[in-house]
Amino acid sequence: MKFITKWKIEYAKDLAKALNNKKILDNLRDGLPYPYKDNDAEEFINAMQKADKNNVFAFAIVYEDKCIGSIGVFRQENIHFKTAELGYYISEEYWGKGIMTQAVKEVCEYVFNNSDIIRIFAEPFAFNIASQRVLEKNGFCFEGVLKDNAYKNGRVEDMKMYAKLKNI
Repeated sequence: MKFITKWKIEYAKDLAKALNNKKILDNLRDGLPYPYKDNDAEEFINAMQKADKNNVFAFAIVYEDKCIGSIGVFRQENIHFKTAELGYYISEEYWGKGIMTQAVKEVCEYVFNNSDIIRIFAEPFAFNIASQRVLEKNGFCFEGVLKDNAYKNGRVEDMKMYAKLKNI
């Protein structure tokens, strides 16, 4: 079963419902509004549809015709232009079902097969064990701890660096 698909504006309501959850936002970078509303989702989907397809590889995660999350790989700049950062989230009711593991597999295959990207990395919070497991199941290698790397919810947090290399 395939879980990633191109963004459609029809996914806005489902996306807003999925992201309107503090538990999800606590694992993401700041900048997303809370509560997350339908118009926030529409703006995000429009931006992803208009994004440079050579630099932004953004997909909806869909299960049983319902948008349950988002996944994207974002090309870096300058000397890192063949490197890209992976980010993702999924609705809480679908946690632990293997959907995100499969979605990460799909997006990595897509990026490595359809671009000149040679390295995909992710930086989950050190407390986000589930996200780390998703990366490990997909062959991402743990490269180290980024000490005191983020300020989230009033606390300084460590993050972990994971990367997957294209088989050249």
